[in-house]
Amino acid sequence: MRREADRRPSTRPTSRPPSAPTIPTARGAGELLRLLREHEGLTRSELIEHTGWSRSTLGARLDSLTAAGLVQSSGVGASTGGRPATRLSFHPGAYVVLAADFGATHVTVALTDLAGTVIAETTSELHIADGPEPALGWLVDAARQLMDGAGATTAQLAGIGIGLPGPVEHTTGVPIKPPIMPGWDGFKVASWVEERLGAPVYVDNDVNLMALGEHASAYPGVDHFVFVKVATGIGAGLISGRRLHRGAVGSAGDLGHVRAPHAPDVPCECGNTGCLEAVASGRAIAAALFPDRPREDIGTREVLELLERNDTRATAAVRRAGRDIGEVLATVVNLLNPSVIVVGGSLAAGAPSLMAGIREVVFARSLPLATSHLDLVPSRVGSRAAITGAAVTVIEEFLQPDSVDARLATLDVTA
Repeated sequence: MRREADRRPSTRPTSRPPSAPTIPTARGAGELLRLLREHEGLTRSELIEHTGWSRSTLGARLDSLTAAGLVQSSGVGASTGGRPATRLSFHPGAYVVLAADFGATHVTVALTDLAGTVIAETTSELHIADGPEPALGWLVDAARQLMDGAGATTAQLAGIGIGLPGPVEHTTGVPIKPPIMPGWDGFKVASWVEERLGAPVYVDNDVNLMALGEHASAYPGVDHFVFVKVATGIGAGLISGRRLHRGAVGSAGDLGHVRAPHAPDVPCECGNTGCLEAVASGRAIAAALFPDRPREDIGTREVLELLERNDTRATAAVRRAGRDIGEVLATVVNLLNPSVIVVGGSLAAGAPSLMAGIREVVFARSLPLATSHLDLVPSRVGSRAAITGAAVTVIEEFLQPDSVDARLATLDVTA
């Protein structure tokens, strides 16, 4: 299996001082850390003004966060006649996060800090259809190599985020009847990986993570947002009120298995016929362009190669696929009324005609009121969206105020 690493300079995780004193943990340190994440470089006086706490209460909570490595000095403030006050900031290098993005034929694993900055990453060709243990075994080995290379210890691992190309029951981290993932149904991905890496594991559908990653990186102020992935499969991540909606069992946004209007009765891998994915995905387009080749041996890559050669048949086929996707998306626009729809995935990245077909139908078929302030645009984050979303998932869980308080309550700061 091919493996490539790309290491970037970043803040290295720092170990806690071996001589650090035992500090009683004051409840509320998690809220203080949230404040320091939102407002860079505050002095103690400014923190007292923001929180209304006494100097002693603030001091105890700051001491706990500092001993855990989560707060550090970041310079000094302006002098008012005496010694300049020290400014304090969140320290994202105190812990690391592992983020993994599995596709149908590839996997990428990245090590980030608590700000989501990539420290190191590796990518490999890998077939998800080979089953869970080979794929997850590769992930575990790659994770250990990345951590060793960055000098990070298991004690500094905040968690692992994993994106899979199929439906996932988010609360348990278990794939549920994923169409292109034979052998994965019911497999306890989260517990299997946690047993081997010793940190909390969060598993989600890859499109949900793409939605989180794109939203956090490019559209943090947008309340109602849809991310559509068009690649080997088709799916969507739905954000409403700045919250990701997974649905009752984690299958919300599964556009690929909505019946496409006017579609022929083409069999789909889910068992139905005429699904959007069966007529408009990269693999479906490739099957139409290469009717003499086995369907399982062709996909988005072959379509993109034809597009690079300005093949007119491929361009027309991709535009038709865009119109089919647009028919389904028009219903989404009328139902959910998002203000931004981002189209990403490997096919969207290399096929302008796909975007043209989608826009043509969405703006023709949706209600004028629903499209009056709608931006329908290609991804800005590109192939890093799922990795970013996986890291964001772990970071937000790890830095929730209650989670920070619980961690500090059990943390041995003398270690």
